[in-house]
Amino acid sequence: MFSTYRETVDYLYAAVPEYQRIGAAAYKADLNNTVALLKALGNPEKKFKSIHVAGTNGKGSSSHMLASIFQEAGYKTGLYTSPHLKEFTERIKINGANVDQQFVIDFVNRIKPHIEKIQPSFFEMTVAMAFEYFVVNEVDIAVIEVGLGGRLDSTNVITPLISLITNISFDHKDILGDTLEKIAFEKAGIIKEKIPVVVSEMQPVTSKVFIDKAKQCNSKIFFADKSLTVKIDDDMLTIRGSEMFQVPEFPLRGIYQEKNVAGVLKVIELLPFIIKRNQIIAGLKNVIKNTGLKGRWQKIGESPLTICDTGHNEAGIADVLKSIGKEKFEKLFIVIGMVKDKDVSGVLTLLPKDATYFFCQAKIPRALPANDLAQQAAKFGLNGTVVDDVNEAITSARRSASENDFVFVGGSTFVVAEIESL
Repeated sequence: MFSTYRETVDYLYAAVPEYQRIGAAAYKADLNNTVALLKALGNPEKKFKSIHVAGTNGKGSSSHMLASIFQEAGYKTGLYTSPHLKEFTERIKINGANVDQQFVIDFVNRIKPHIEKIQPSFFEMTVAMAFEYFVVNEVDIAVIEVGLGGRLDSTNVITPLISLITNISFDHKDILGDTLEKIAFEKAGIIKEKIPVVVSEMQPVTSKVFIDKAKQCNSKIFFADKSLTVKIDDDMLTIRGSEMFQVPEFPLRGIYQEKNVAGVLKVIELLPFIIKRNQIIAGLKNVIKNTGLKGRWQKIGESPLTICDTGHNEAGIADVLKSIGKEKFEKLFIVIGMVKDKDVSGVLTLLPKDATYFFCQAKIPRALPANDLAQQAAKFGLNGTVVDDVNEAITSARRSASENDFVFVGGSTFVVAEIESL
């Protein structure tokens, strides 16, 4: 029996494989373990209302925005996301508060025999924990973010009120497929019989995949960007649909959030919950305060302005570069680290040659060694300094920059996770 939270979490990391740390070896390409674990718990996945969110980029931000809006409307709101940045308990929240550490201890002690018999992955076990927590605490609604893919993801045992699919782009090609159509097919796996689905952005290559799957499931499908136009200028969010309204002091400044907001608002419009316009505005404006969302175009320093972002694949980095392009600065400094199983070359192709680079690596087994990254970057005309430690690299970049320069930190969720000031 475990008596402390740290002892419990250490057991989980040691006993069950964690995808975030070791990669594809931890991925289970079926739902058998999840189904067995949930059955042992009395099938909590059938006992709460939910929204299911999948996508390559934007699913985390969209999930947090949805949760924040429901909180502002007075609903007791569960939120399940992954990976965590700082602490395991970030993955499971109710009204913005992390899962209680004592619940984690008690839950693991109770299901330890099932863990040892079923041998679930870290993610499968965490999904079961989240669902149990939401049932015990009688949430009104839970926003459930897919971990990886959709069709075979452990979260895909719920029957949600509505599904949301955000941007589709290349990521996890070794698992999800090497074309956008194959990746979209995996994401479309969350579409359920007669359950409406919102797609944030109509993309020519993938839209037919979603339309065909929705038709097969007798599900209504809505492409959010066909009925809503969203623009972010500085910190003003402007939404145009049947009416126009604005959200001042919108904290998620990345230009890519325009797509995400459209999907979120379409979901709210279609759900049978009473949510007023002022509650939507408050939910969007207070998303960071309400949910603890971190690492999305987040300011971590001034003079020089220093921004971090968790974008880590080609599409994510392309959107980050668009956001950088809207900033005013003299010189650009980029602190970057990546993981081994990403399309490193695809990302390096996009990065500007006139920036000064600091190559680093997160402290996880999947991290690409900073020296290797620097060597690959040099082939693309990207030059700089190797500073293995993330925080030391940030310090070096800020010291090298003048107060009118711009420092960006990213390339991997795990680089952002190690930022001490976050």
